[in-house]
Amino acid sequence: MLSQYYTVKEYGEHEIIIQKSKFIAYVDRATTEEEAQDFIQKIKKKHRDANHNCSAYLIGENDQIQKANDDGEPSGTAGVPILEVLKKKQLKDTVVVITRYFGGIKLGAGGLIRAYGKSTSEGLKATGIVERKLMRIMHTKIDYTWLGKVENELRSSIYTIKAINYLDTVEVETYVEDGKKEEFAEWMTELTNGNSDIQAGIVTYLEEEMIL
Repeated sequence: MLSQYYTVKEYGEHEIIIQKSKFIAYVDRATTEEEAQDFIQKIKKKHRDANHNCSAYLIGENDQIQKANDDGEPSGTAGVPILEVLKKKQLKDTVVVITRYFGGIKLGAGGLIRAYGKSTSEGLKATGIVERKLMRIMHTKIDYTWLGKVENELRSSIYTIKAINYLDTVEVETYVEDGKKEEFAEWMTELTNGNSDIQAGIVTYLEEEMIL
């Protein structure tokens, strides 16, 4: 598992007009080639009347699955520009379909490359990009009398609170970088004068939206 990578926030769509042609960007996550192909086919079915439904996807920790499809546009003028934007932004597990309705003005090869690249970039910006960081969830059980201090200190620290569970005692779930779990445990033990039960939980990804 990668310790950190970028991907799209969620499903999104965004429309622009270039020289009277309508370009609609559809963006989503895809962790397998099957998911990417299913997404592409869904958009093609939705816009079966469009002139073109061009696509690209980038999947895998090492970008081992890469595909680009011009769907009838001149070779290399649509799918590849979409894919290049994904690479430039260092995105993983991402699929993009650009639907084009021809407006009557030919753009030429250079114009098409710029148009599909721009539509992809603006579609990604409208959808949002997140950074996913691999984290260990640390479970800290404390008496209710310690909650105020612990919560305040956590919120002003480098750590992120996942949840606070109000049980017989309070359990605070915290995202901690996996390599810093011992450091966290020592910090929490000192903070509570040893009055805490700290256990390491599962490893998962924490998502933080990027400002584009």
